[in-house]
Amino acid sequence: MVSLTVNGQAHEIDASPDTPLLYVLRDELGLHGAKYGCGLGQCGACTVMVGGEAVLSCVVPLVALEGKAVTTVEGLGTIEAPGPMQAAFIEEQAAQCGYCIPGMMMRAQALLQREPAASEAAIKAHMAPNLCRCGTHMRILAAIKRAGAAMRTAATTGSRAG
Repeated sequence: MVSLTVNGQAHEIDASPDTPLLYVLRDELGLHGAKYGCGLGQCGACTVMVGGEAVLSCVVPLVALEGKAVTTVEGLGTIEAPGPMQAAFIEEQAAQCGYCIPGMMMRAQALLQREPAASEAAIKAHMAPNLCRCGTHMRILAAIKRAGAAMRTAATTGSRAG
């Protein structure tokens, strides 16, 4: 058994210690935001946050996560009340096929939690591991900038910033 917290909820996972986190999220916990893309940690479709850092869940074994906090795209908000990152991606219409978008949001969230006023160059460098075949990169970049602005505003007004 491995203990971990996913989106604020504690779980005891009874799976092989070498099971990739992605499989646990999707198959055991029913969280389907993180996607299986390459299975090799090369595309970013499976990106989630562990302890505030972006990680590729297809290559992280369950045993490495004992007692750690995992956040998936489902933990950023809801359909009724999307978080700033989700709202920005919706407002900028950043998705075309949408397959890469949860991973993009999670990698961007990790950056903006550390550096809400990240420069465009910093955003581009940070997002490089995540691939989008549809070519919505400019809308994704605009969404990340919008989310950063919303997070900064929320921080100064004391409202929830995701």
